Amino acid sequence: MALLTAGKQLIRDLEALGALGVYVPLEGGFEGRYRRRIRTAGYVSLSITARGLGDLAAYLTDVHGVRPPHLGKKSTGTGAAVGYTYFIPPLVTYQIEQLPAKSKGLLLWIIEGSILSNQELEYLAALPAIEPKLKIVVELGGDRAFRWTPLVQALVSA
Repeated sequence: MALLTAGKQLIRDLEALGALGVYVPLEGGFEGRYRRRIRTAGYVSLSITARGLGDLAAYLTDVHGVRPPHLGKKSTGTGAAVGYTYFIPPLVTYQIEQLPAKSKGLLLWIIEGSILSNQELEYLAALPAIEPKLKIVVELGGDRAFRWTPLVQALVSA
Protein backbone atom coordinates (compact mmCIF):
# COMPACT_ATOMS: atom_id res chain seq x y z
CA MET A 1 0.00 0.00 0.00
CA ALA A 2 2.95 2.32 0.53
CA LEU A 3 3.55 2.31 -3.23
CA LEU A 4 0.26 4.14 -3.85
CA THR A 5 0.77 6.75 -1.13
CA ALA A 6 4.26 7.90 -2.17
CA GLY A 7 3.05 10.45 -4.76
CA LYS A 8 0.79 12.50 -2.50
CA GLN A 9 2.90 15.67 -2.68
CA LEU A 10 2.89 15.60 -6.49
CA ILE A 11 -0.89 15.19 -6.52
CA ARG A 12 -1.36 18.05 -4.01
CA ASP A 13 0.91 20.35 -6.04
CA LEU A 14 -0.85 19.38 -9.26
CA GLU A 15 -4.28 20.13 -7.78
CA ALA A 16 -3.11 23.44 -6.30
CA LEU A 17 -1.11 24.72 -9.28
CA GLY A 18 -2.83 23.07 -12.24
CA ALA A 19 0.32 22.76 -14.40
CA LEU A 20 3.70 21.28 -13.54
CA GLY A 21 6.97 20.94 -15.36
CA VAL A 22 8.77 17.69 -14.53
CA TYR A 23 12.33 16.49 -14.97
CA VAL A 24 12.58 12.72 -15.22
CA PRO A 25 15.53 10.29 -15.09
CA LEU A 26 16.51 9.33 -18.61
CA GLU A 27 16.30 5.60 -17.94
CA GLY A 28 12.53 5.98 -17.53
CA GLY A 29 9.98 4.25 -15.34
CA PHE A 30 9.25 7.04 -12.87
CA GLU A 31 6.73 8.85 -15.05
CA GLY A 32 4.65 5.69 -15.36
CA ARG A 33 4.59 5.24 -11.60
CA TYR A 34 3.50 8.82 -10.99
CA ARG A 35 0.85 8.64 -13.72
CA ARG A 36 -0.52 5.50 -12.07
CA ARG A 37 -0.67 7.28 -8.70
CA ILE A 38 -2.49 10.24 -10.23
CA ARG A 39 -4.99 7.87 -11.89
CA THR A 40 -5.50 6.18 -8.51
CA ALA A 41 -6.33 9.62 -7.07
CA GLY A 42 -9.29 9.87 -9.47
CA TYR A 43 -7.98 11.48 -12.66
CA VAL A 44 -8.24 10.17 -16.19
CA SER A 45 -4.79 10.25 -17.81
CA LEU A 46 -3.98 11.13 -21.41
CA SER A 47 -0.43 11.09 -22.74
CA ILE A 48 0.63 12.95 -25.89
CA THR A 49 3.91 14.04 -27.41
CA ALA A 50 4.82 17.66 -28.04
CA ARG A 51 6.29 16.85 -31.45
CA GLY A 52 4.00 17.82 -34.30
CA LEU A 53 1.34 19.53 -32.19
CA GLY A 54 1.33 22.75 -34.19
CA ASP A 55 -0.99 25.41 -32.78
CA LEU A 56 -1.69 24.30 -29.21
CA ALA A 57 -4.81 26.39 -28.74
CA ALA A 58 -6.41 24.98 -31.87
CA TYR A 59 -5.31 21.39 -31.24
CA LEU A 60 -6.38 21.25 -27.61
CA THR A 61 -9.54 23.42 -27.45
CA ASP A 62 -10.90 24.13 -30.97
CA VAL A 63 -12.16 22.11 -33.90
CA HIS A 64 -9.31 22.19 -36.37
CA GLY A 65 -8.47 20.90 -39.81
CA VAL A 66 -5.69 18.47 -40.60
CA ARG A 67 -4.34 17.23 -43.89
CA PRO A 68 -2.85 13.76 -43.85
CA PRO A 69 0.04 13.16 -46.25
CA HIS A 70 -1.46 12.98 -49.72
CA LEU A 71 1.05 10.35 -50.95
CA GLY A 72 0.74 11.56 -54.53
CA LYS A 73 -3.04 11.55 -54.56
CA LYS A 74 -4.66 14.61 -56.02
CA SER A 75 -7.79 16.34 -54.82
CA THR A 76 -10.78 16.21 -57.08
CA GLY A 77 -11.68 19.66 -58.26
CA THR A 78 -9.83 22.73 -59.33
CA GLY A 79 -8.02 23.56 -56.06
CA ALA A 80 -4.47 22.79 -55.08
CA ALA A 81 -3.45 19.15 -55.19
CA VAL A 82 -2.64 18.92 -51.50
CA GLY A 83 -5.27 16.45 -50.37
CA TYR A 84 -8.46 16.79 -48.43
CA THR A 85 -8.84 18.62 -45.13
CA TYR A 86 -10.36 16.58 -42.33
CA PHE A 87 -11.77 18.33 -39.28
CA ILE A 88 -11.19 16.70 -35.92
CA PRO A 89 -12.63 17.56 -32.50
CA PRO A 90 -10.53 19.37 -29.90
CA LEU A 91 -8.51 16.92 -27.85
CA VAL A 92 -8.92 18.35 -24.35
CA THR A 93 -12.46 19.67 -24.65
CA TYR A 94 -13.73 16.38 -26.07
CA GLN A 95 -11.97 14.30 -23.40
CA ILE A 96 -13.35 16.49 -20.58
CA GLU A 97 -16.88 16.14 -21.97
CA GLN A 98 -16.49 12.34 -21.93
CA LEU A 99 -15.13 12.06 -18.37
CA PRO A 100 -16.84 9.57 -16.06
CA ALA A 101 -19.09 11.08 -13.41
CA LYS A 102 -16.81 10.11 -10.50
CA SER A 103 -13.65 11.44 -12.12
CA LYS A 104 -11.85 14.46 -10.61
CA GLY A 105 -10.64 15.61 -14.01
CA LEU A 106 -8.27 15.03 -16.90
CA LEU A 107 -4.49 14.77 -16.60
CA LEU A 108 -2.73 15.77 -19.82
CA TRP A 109 0.83 14.40 -19.69
CA ILE A 110 2.99 15.88 -22.47
CA ILE A 111 6.27 14.11 -23.21
CA GLU A 112 9.20 15.77 -25.05
CA GLY A 113 8.07 19.17 -23.78
CA SER A 114 11.57 20.57 -24.06
CA ILE A 115 10.89 21.44 -27.72
CA LEU A 116 7.99 23.75 -26.82
CA SER A 117 8.58 27.50 -26.99
CA ASN A 118 8.12 29.79 -23.99
CA GLN A 119 4.89 31.11 -25.52
CA GLU A 120 3.49 27.57 -25.80
CA LEU A 121 4.54 26.73 -22.24
CA GLU A 122 2.92 29.97 -21.07
CA TYR A 123 -0.34 28.93 -22.76
CA LEU A 124 -0.18 25.49 -21.13
CA ALA A 125 0.42 27.10 -17.72
CA ALA A 126 -2.68 29.29 -18.17
CA LEU A 127 -4.95 26.57 -19.61
CA PRO A 128 -5.97 24.97 -16.25
CA ALA A 129 -7.34 28.37 -15.15
CA ILE A 130 -9.56 28.39 -18.25
CA GLU A 131 -10.55 24.71 -17.94
CA PRO A 132 -10.68 23.85 -14.19
CA LYS A 133 -11.03 20.07 -14.69
CA LEU A 134 -7.74 19.95 -16.60
CA LYS A 135 -4.34 19.30 -15.02
CA ILE A 136 -1.17 19.44 -17.13
CA VAL A 137 2.25 17.85 -16.67
CA VAL A 138 4.98 18.69 -19.19
CA GLU A 139 8.24 16.74 -19.28
CA LEU A 140 10.88 19.46 -19.67
CA GLY A 141 14.05 17.42 -19.57
CA GLY A 142 16.12 14.83 -17.80
CA ASP A 143 17.60 14.77 -14.33
CA ARG A 144 19.12 12.27 -11.90
CA ALA A 145 15.94 12.11 -9.82
CA PHE A 146 12.27 12.74 -10.57
CA ARG A 147 11.49 16.34 -9.63
CA TRP A 148 8.84 18.89 -10.51
CA THR A 149 8.32 22.65 -10.47
CA PRO A 150 5.32 24.84 -11.21
CA LEU A 151 5.21 25.39 -14.95
CA VAL A 152 5.21 29.18 -14.55
CA GLN A 153 8.39 28.92 -12.46
CA ALA A 154 9.99 26.72 -15.14
CA LEU A 155 9.23 29.54 -17.61
CA VAL A 156 11.13 32.05 -15.52
CA SER A 157 14.20 29.83 -15.31
CA ALA A 158 14.20 29.04 -19.04
